[in-house]
Parts: sequence; structure tokens; C-alpha cells
Amino acid sequence: MQISYIDGPRLRRSLIAACEYAQRQRAELNRINVFPVPDGDTGTNLALTVRSIADRLRENRDDGASAVADAAAEAAVLGARGNCGMMLSHFLLGFAAQVSNETRLTPEEFAEALTAGVTHLQGALETPVEGTILTVMRDTASAAGEAEVRDFVPLFGLLVERARQSLARTPELLPPLKAAGVVDAGAKGFVSLLEGVLHFIHGDPLVAADPLPIDDPTPLGEVEYGVEDETFRFCTEALVRGERLPSQSEVQSRLREFGDSLIVIRTGSVLKVHIHTDEPEAVFDDLRAMGTLVTHKAEDMKAQHEAVGRAARRGHVTLARRPVTVVTDSASDLPDEVLRAHGIQFAPLQLVGEERSLRDRVDISATEFHRLLAESPDTLPSTSQPAPAAFLDTFERAAEDAEQVVAVLLGSGLSGTFASAEAAAKRFEGAPLHLVDTLGASLLQGLLVLKAAELAELATPPERIVAELRRIRAQSGILFTVDTFERLIRSGRVGRGRALLGSLMNVKPVLGLNDEGRVEPFARAIGRQRVKATLIETVAARIPADARAVRFGIVHVGAPEIVPEIHALLRERFGERETIAAPVTSVIATHLGIGAWGVAWMVED
Repeated sequence: MQISYIDGPRLRRSLIAACEYAQRQRAELNRINVFPVPDGDTGTNLALTVRSIADRLRENRDDGASAVADAAAEAAVLGARGNCGMMLSHFLLGFAAQVSNETRLTPEEFAEALTAGVTHLQGALETPVEGTILTVMRDTASAAGEAEVRDFVPLFGLLVERARQSLARTPELLPPLKAAGVVDAGAKGFVSLLEGVLHFIHGDPLVAADPLPIDDPTPLGEVEYGVEDETFRFCTEALVRGERLPSQSEVQSRLREFGDSLIVIRTGSVLKVHIHTDEPEAVFDDLRAMGTLVTHKAEDMKAQHEAVGRAARRGHVTLARRPVTVVTDSASDLPDEVLRAHGIQFAPLQLVGEERSLRDRVDISATEFHRLLAESPDTLPSTSQPAPAAFLDTFERAAEDAEQVVAVLLGSGLSGTFASAEAAAKRFEGAPLHLVDTLGASLLQGLLVLKAAELAELATPPERIVAELRRIRAQSGILFTVDTFERLIRSGRVGRGRALLGSLMNVKPVLGLNDEGRVEPFARAIGRQRVKATLIETVAARIPADARAVRFGIVHVGAPEIVPEIHALLRERFGERETIAAPVTSVIATHLGIGAWGVAWMVED
């Protein structure tokens, strides 16, 4: 077999294979993660980053190599987690810029792109450190440039060999690695990406590789945290969007004073930041002044390291774990970038049609379903909660990363989802599991999921997380309105006579979830314009006047144009508040119909 060029389809398939193989190395990468902080999350961070790339490329149909490279780089930036994910993103941005407008790549052009990727990454790092992923990337690119081959098959064999040799040298270049008897975890992750491509070229199965032999069997959990080396506590990451974002160098200059391990990516209307700091809220406040803060997280690295130590003492020497991880179901309506930023996993609800069933947010997105709903308004698929087996799978994946699992779920008064999770919980033995009935749906549920994830990242005990969510839910809620009654009639939520009267009078209901998590009317207005003010004032009546910590969510069914208008009304009424906007998930949208929209609020005081 000979491969003399790489075009879009070949590059896409190769990258997907690389990402799938690298994800299988997660546990081993976590286990050997001792630099820059022994917090055991490099494997998880890399897996989440490359999953974002693979998900984007599975939807890609471009024929040109440059378009595929651009898509991979953009997905990497949006999904980047941790040092390794940010560094991989910079590398891919440099690679993509080098192959701009190229339909096909020869081995020589591919080598030049690898070199460009390394150059871009090194230029973005304030303090490049040898013995990391940077070193292995550079050695790999050098090998490609020196190779005198016109065939990608032997070229990738050579690249993998040289990358493995470079990886084996990392302990000699970085004392913390030598002391722990391991190679660099991020660098090994990059080698895994190359190995995945080589396996794909040869048609080998993408199974996880055996752990590399190490000189010292000391588990990661016994490595000292090294307070004298790592003076900052929180691994802080954020994604900002805006049309007038400051330059990458300006952002670096503004944030440098807050901590170290600073990596900034500025591309187009997106700004991504990673920094270790003791002042995450100060970092977030500074970023809010630059644009819209879309996602942000602050994870307690010392607590992660302590969790790794506990796992090691229990004999889990090949599996690093966080103290707590959070899962949910697809009715929570949190945007994908928020789920990725916090590593939140979900069990999909189902749409059941005459010919087949679709997993919500897996087989069909909310936006795709809204389009179908607009085109076929008379079709009403039924909905179904996740089967216990789906929850079991979600719980098991979550337990791979954490000592304990908190599941924040769709309200029991609206669906059998919570009961299905309870049935799965009785069979689950992977970790202590805590179920939370949000008595909510959509972004009311989603905001509570997000709060749970933030508390988990600060190593809050799960019992306290559950208690805090229940306290917050009692003073939070969601209101919504529908444009027509047709879908509510078809789903049996509203009687035909009552709906007919409302339609004739152009009455727009303001519905919501009460404290027991059941739908009830809260207000009504005549016409589409008046219902906006009515709904906002009804929300305001339920938020204490002295509330300081309030977050909002705006949801819609096929009406994205409503979001900026409602956001402006909320800003006018409540001032600048963190607000998440999202299309309503399919299993809820099918009962509401096109044009429905709503506002969720969460009071944290």
C-alpha cells in the first residue's frame, strides 16, 4: 500500500482515528500525570479535547485538506481542556494556517505544516518547558522534515518511532518526571495521536496500548504535591466570545499577574484562557470586560491530587480520580461548550417515531428537531426517558474519573427519567452515587447542573452539593410561553376548548414549574409583545429585591431571534447578569411547538 498524498477525506479519517485511540489512553495518562501539577487529569483533559475534534469532524464533509484542518483546529480551541488541550490547539492552529487553501498535502508539505504547528505553539508559550509535549512535537516535526520519503505509510512509521524515542527522553529533561519514574503525560498523549493514525493506516484495531514500563512503580498518588513549586491552587479556564476582543499578547499581559501556567488562544471571535491562580473570580471579572464570558471553571488542583492519593491507597494505581463528578440527562439544555468545559456527561432521553427512535442530543440536535417540527407540524413523536441501562453506562463512565458521582436530573413530576435513574442506581456499584431531583427541566435544571459542577470542582462534599442544590431550587424557577396551543393540545397538556378560547382572544399564557415541579399557569397577556413584559415582570416578582447572586437562562423553540431581545429586557431589569441561552431540547420542544420561549432563573444567595 502506498499513500502519496492526503486530501480532506483522508485527513478527516486519520484525525478521527487518532482522537479515538488517544481517548482510550485516558486512564494511563491520568496515572502518570505529575507535571506541572500532580493532579491526575491530563488524560481526562486530552480525552475531552480530542472528543470535541472527533465530534466536529464526523459532521464534516469537506474535500480539501485545509478545510478539514481548519475544522479540527476550531473544534480543538472550543473543546480545549488543561495545558495539554490548549497546547494541542495552538499546534493545530499553526498546522491549519500553513496548509491554507491546500486541497492535497504531499509528505513534504505535511512536514512543513508540522513545523509550523510547533512554531505557532512555541510562540504562544510565555515560558516553554522542555521535556513536555512541546519537545516531542518538535522532535517529530524535525524527523518529518529530515525524511526523504514520498509515501505517508513509511513516513508515519518513522514519526511514531521518533516520537516514542523523544518521549522516552522526557524524564531526563524534566526532574519531576525522573523523580516519579514516568514520562510526560501530555507528550505521551501526543504520541498516542500519532499511533492512532498509524494503526488506522495499517488497519489495526484501535485498542488501548499497554502502559509504558517505568523505572519506579511509585503510583502518582504517592508523589508529593510540591507546594514550593506550585503556589497556585485553582486550574482556571474560560471561553470568551466577542467581535472586539483584545489581542493574544494584550490578554497575556493583563492576566499574567494573576498566576502561572498561562496559555491564551485568540482566534477570530473566540478567546480561550488557561491559568493557575488563587483568584479565579478576579480572572473571570477581567475577562467579562473583554467580551461575553461563555464558559468558566476553577478546579481545586490540590483536592484532585488528594483524591488521586486516596485512590492509590485503595489499590487503584492505574486510575486517577476526582473527588466528585456530575452527570445529568439531555433535558438540562446546557450548551455543548458548557458540558465540555466542566466534563459533564449526560444520559439521552429518546424521541420515539413510527420508524425509529432517536437519542436526544446524540442522534438529533435541538436545532435539527426544531427545523423538522417547523416543516412537519402535524407529526408528534412520543418521548421516552433513558432506560436504566443508559444511566448505568453514564454512571460507569463518570465513576472512571471520580470517587463519587452526583446526578442532577429532570424533575420527577414531569417524566419517568428520575425513576429510571433510581432503578439504575440500585444496580450501580462503581462509586457512591447521589441523585438530585431538580423538580425542574430545561435551563432551570441546567443551571442547577452547572452549579453542582462548580461546587464539585471546588471539592465540595457531595452531601453538601445535594443540600445546596435543594436550597437553591426552592428560590429558583422557570417560566415559558407558547406561540400556539396546537402542540400542547396534541400532547394532552391543554384541553381543546380552553385552547380554542385562548387562541380566539390572542391570549398568550405564562406557564411555569411550581415548587413541586409541576406545570401551572402564572399569568397571561394579550399578544406577543405584551407577553414579553409580562413574563419578565412575573420573573422579577419571584426574585428577592436584595438578591445579589442571580443567573438566568433563555430558551426557545425555533426562535433564536427572541434571545437578544429577552436578554436586553433582563439586563434592563436586573443589570448585567450571567446568562445562558440555548434551544429547547427535542423531548420538551415537541410539546411546546415552534415559537415557544422561556426564562429560567437561579438565586444563589
